[in-house]
Amino acid sequence: MTKEVEHEITVHAPAAEVYRLIAEVENWPRIFPPTIHVDHLDRGENEERIRIWATANGEAKSWSSRRTLDPEGLRVAFRQEVSTPPVAAMGGAWIIEPLSRTESRIRLLHDYRAVDDDPDGLKWIDEAVDRNSRSELAALKTNVERAYADGDVTFSFEDTVEINGSAKDVYDFINEANLWSERLPHVARVELTEDTPGLQTLEMDTRAKDGSTHTTKSYRVCFPDYKIAYKQVTLPALMTLHTGYWTFRETGTGVAASSQHTVVLNTANIARILGENATVADAREYVQGALSTNSRATLGHAKDYAEAKR
Repeated sequence: MTKEVEHEITVHAPAAEVYRLIAEVENWPRIFPPTIHVDHLDRGENEERIRIWATANGEAKSWSSRRTLDPEGLRVAFRQEVSTPPVAAMGGAWIIEPLSRTESRIRLLHDYRAVDDDPDGLKWIDEAVDRNSRSELAALKTNVERAYADGDVTFSFEDTVEINGSAKDVYDFINEANLWSERLPHVARVELTEDTPGLQTLEMDTRAKDGSTHTTKSYRVCFPDYKIAYKQVTLPALMTLHTGYWTFRETGTGVAASSQHTVVLNTANIARILGENATVADAREYVQGALSTNSRATLGHAKDYAEAKR
């Protein structure tokens, strides 16, 4: 039995801009809370295959989908190729309707079946689709409207370290985060689970310069030996979003190991954390400094580890 549901929301943004955010899947981890990472498998002019890693009801799952892009009709249709139980089949469409020059309605359609038409499985899918659709639409509204209101709160940066070693050894150091409390002075506690190979849940306590510790939780998608993408779901007070990736690129002399971050600041907490007179620019500098310090420290220890292996 196939079930069909629809969710919608109205946003204060032009329809073409909303369509662009949905069509360009590299935006998804930034604008949709459940999405951890998206990769293109194949790309044509209006047809593409993508692989999505996302959470559903608190569990991290992965699936591949085919998408048909219709920029003229402001519509993106999608169909899962291989679904993850209890889902037997899943598809639908994003439809963006202009209400005015600056306002749009987003409709999100789903159709799905449960494995063996199991009632409990269908109930699980109902709840996951409803929760994810509501959070996706609310986040899309927040993020597309924020893009027009204040672009300063979203920023990206990258740190790179040259290492005289192999990409595999550097990758292994970052991948084996369960050992970070032994290997990295700024990590006080770490807990890593990997029930599905290549899909990790990482929770850790990190020490700041002032000696305080903060707890973060991330989902990580690992691609041996060249990339680890992640999304934090438990965040420090100054951020409402933190995604990023580690990359390991072979060079003529070794490896260029990079740590990339994309951040959205939590402006509501700037005064409480940094003082009444602190600005968005101050918060950007503080957050980038803290993240860069930890990234460069981690890459420095990875460098020592990999170079000692040669």
